[in-house]
Amino acid sequence: MPFLNELKQTLPNVKAYRLMQQLFMENQRLNHIICNSKTLPQAKKKLKAWALDVLCENKDAYFYFTEQKRGKAQLEKLRSKDYAAIRILDYIHHSGQKFEDPNLKGEIVENDPFAILMECGRRGTGGGTPAFFYDMIHLFRQFSGSQTPKEPDKLDISTWMDRYSSGLDPEVVGLRKKNQLRILKIIIKKIDEKKINSKQYCFKKGMSGQKKLALAKAWWNDYRFHLKFAVRTPEDLNEMLDYSLDREVMGNLKQAQKVGIPIFVNPYYLSLLDTQASVISLGADLAIRQYMIYSKELVNEFGNINAWEKEDVVEPGKPNAAGWIIPDDCLHRRYPNVAILIPKGMGRACGGLCSICQRMYGFQQGDLNFNLEKLKDKVSLDGRLEASIAYFENDSQLRDVLITGGDALMSTNKVLRKILQNVYQMAKRKQRANMNRKQGEKYAEILRVRLGTRLPVYLPMRIQSGLVNILAEFKEKATKIGIQQFVFQTHFESPMEITPETKSCVDQLNKAGWIVTNQLVFTSAASRRGHTAKLRKTLNDIGVLPYYSFTVKGYMENSHLFSPNARLVQESMEEKKIGILPEKFSPALRQLPLNAENIVHRLSKVRTDAGIPFLATDRNVLNLPGVGKSLTFRTIGITNDGRRILEFDHDTTRAHSPIIRKMGKVTIIESKSIHDYLQQLDDMGEEVSEYASIYGYSLSETEPRDLIFEYPAYDYPVTKKITNLDLHLRNPDP
Repeated sequence: MPFLNELKQTLPNVKAYRLMQQLFMENQRLNHIICNSKTLPQAKKKLKAWALDVLCENKDAYFYFTEQKRGKAQLEKLRSKDYAAIRILDYIHHSGQKFEDPNLKGEIVENDPFAILMECGRRGTGGGTPAFFYDMIHLFRQFSGSQTPKEPDKLDISTWMDRYSSGLDPEVVGLRKKNQLRILKIIIKKIDEKKINSKQYCFKKGMSGQKKLALAKAWWNDYRFHLKFAVRTPEDLNEMLDYSLDREVMGNLKQAQKVGIPIFVNPYYLSLLDTQASVISLGADLAIRQYMIYSKELVNEFGNINAWEKEDVVEPGKPNAAGWIIPDDCLHRRYPNVAILIPKGMGRACGGLCSICQRMYGFQQGDLNFNLEKLKDKVSLDGRLEASIAYFENDSQLRDVLITGGDALMSTNKVLRKILQNVYQMAKRKQRANMNRKQGEKYAEILRVRLGTRLPVYLPMRIQSGLVNILAEFKEKATKIGIQQFVFQTHFESPMEITPETKSCVDQLNKAGWIVTNQLVFTSAASRRGHTAKLRKTLNDIGVLPYYSFTVKGYMENSHLFSPNARLVQESMEEKKIGILPEKFSPALRQLPLNAENIVHRLSKVRTDAGIPFLATDRNVLNLPGVGKSLTFRTIGITNDGRRILEFDHDTTRAHSPIIRKMGKVTIIESKSIHDYLQQLDDMGEEVSEYASIYGYSLSETEPRDLIFEYPAYDYPVTKKITNLDLHLRNPDP
C-alpha cells in the first residue's frame, strides 16, 4: 500500500466497490460510523469504543489484548469475536505507521485500513481492492458473531487425508516403474548418440538393447549415476517428462535459464512426477512440482533477491545479526545452544535445486552452483574444519552440532568420516576441559549431533552400507563420551516423495541408531486440507518424526508458493489436533530416540494405544527475518491489496541470543492476500468453502517444543557466561 495520499484519488474497481457496499449492508453500525463521522479520528474513536465494549465482555480477552497475560493457554480463552475485536483495535493503534515492503523492492507502505474504508465509503476512492474488502467483510462477520468457525471433526480430517496417495501405494509404485523405464531409455539413447559422454556409464561395443537396459537398471541404484545424468536444461527436463510440460511452464523455465537460475533435477526425482492425468494420484504430485518448476515470480525477481535470514550474512570475526561472532562462512548461528557447520567442497552442493531454496540469493550472486566436478577439486577442508570445530570446543553454551550445507550427505564417506571424527575428538576435549573448571563455571558439553540432508528424498540410494557403518561406529563411540542424541534432519514435502527406496533408506539410518526427523515447508500445494496430516502419518509409518512445519520465507520471489500464516495457524488448530498425544503417553514418546532401531514398531504401538492416526510432534513456525523461529503474532494491519501486516514476537519457550531484547518485535508484510491464496487453491481443484475459517486466524502463540526434542539435562550447572557474543546491534531493523 503506497502512502495514503496517493490512494485517495485511486478509483476502486467495480467488484471492490460492490464488496464495500456488501460490507456496509451487513454492518449498519459500521456504515453509520463511517458515513456520519466528521473526521477519520472521530470514526476511529467510535470503532475503538465499540471494539472495547465487545472485548470487555471477556476479561481474559482484555488481558490478552493489553499483554497483561500472554501465552497459548491465555489465547485459548478467547472467543472468536475477541479475535476480531483485538484486530480492529490493533488496526487503529498501528494506523499511520509506515513500513518498508521488501515484496515491492523496498517501497514504503502506510498502514491505515480504516482510512481506505472511509475514503471508499465517503468519496468512492481510496484504492481498496477486492482482496482488501473480502478480508474486511470476514473481519466484521467474525466481530458481529455471524460467522463462527465450525472446527472439522476427525472424520472430516480423515476424508481430507484420503484424497492424497503416497509413494508407497502399489498403484503409484507401478506408475513410477514405468517412469523409470521411460527415463532410462532416453538416457541410453543419449549415450548411444554420444550426447552424454562418461567413462563410468557407457556401453561396450555390440551390446544388445536388452543388455544395455539391464545395465542401466543397475546404474539406477548408484547415486552418482543420478548426479551425472541430472537434467540441466528446460528441453531435457521436458523430454524426460515425456513432453508433458505446457508452453507457459516451458517459457518460465527458458527465462529462468536465461537469467541464471540453475536447473538440476536427477532422474530418480523426475520419476516421481506424473506425465499423464490419473485418478490414482490426480494432483498428489503438485507439491513436488512446485519444488521443481520455477514460478514466474521467482524468475522475475531473480537478481533482486535479498537474504531473508540476516544472521546468515557472515563477516569473519564480526558479530552477525544475532550478535554471534563467527570465524568464517563455514558456521551459521542463531541460538546459544546450537550452531550449523557447513563443510567446504561437495558439502556445499545439493542433490537438486528446490525452487523454495533459502540460498537462492547465493545462486544469483554466483556463490552457489551445480558445478560438481569443480566442487570435488576444492582444496583440503582440514584447516577450515579445525577452525570450525575449535569454535564449538571453546564456546560456553554450544551443545548441539548441526552438520548441513548444502547437504551433509553430498560429502563423500571419507570426508564425512573425517568430520564426525573431528566432532568426536572435540567433544572429548570439551569434556576433559570441564574437569579443570570449578562448579558453576563448567561449559556445555556436546549432547546432540545432527546431519541435515534432503538426499533420503532426492537420492535415497546414497544411503548404502559404507555410510551406515560410519554412522553406527560414530554413535557407538560417541555415546560413551556423553553424546546422547543422533539425528538426521531431512525434508519430505509430500507423501508422494515417500517411496519404497526412501523407506529402505530410513530403515538403514534407524538401524545405525539415528532417528530421522522432518522439516516441511508449508507451500501452497502442501497446505491443502489434509495434505500435511497425510504426510505426518506416512512419515510415522516409515519411522520418521515430524519436527517443524515452516511458513514459506522470502518475499515476492516466493509469493506463488506462499501460504498465509493464518493457514498455518488454521492447520495447527483444526487438522494437527487429531495427532496430539495424550499426556499419559508422553513417557513412551520420550523413549523413542533411545531405541531408533525399533522406532517403526514403537511409533505404531504408541499411535494404536493412543487411538491417533499420526504423532503431531512438529511445531508450526516461521523463521523470522531477524533472529529465531516463532509463530507468536498479531495482525496489526492490511495493505490496500489485502496482504496482512503481522507483528511477530520472539518464541519465549526457548533460549535466544540476548540481542532480541534490543531488537523488539518484528513486522512482516505477507506476500499474498488470503483471497489470492484461496483463488490459487481453487485453481488446484480445492473446495474453497472448506477453508472459510482461515480469515479468522489473526492471532497466534508459538506451540511448545515436544519434549522428545529437548536436550538431556546435565548433572552440573552450566556457566551463565556467554562467549562469542557481541551485543552491539548491527542491524536495528531486521
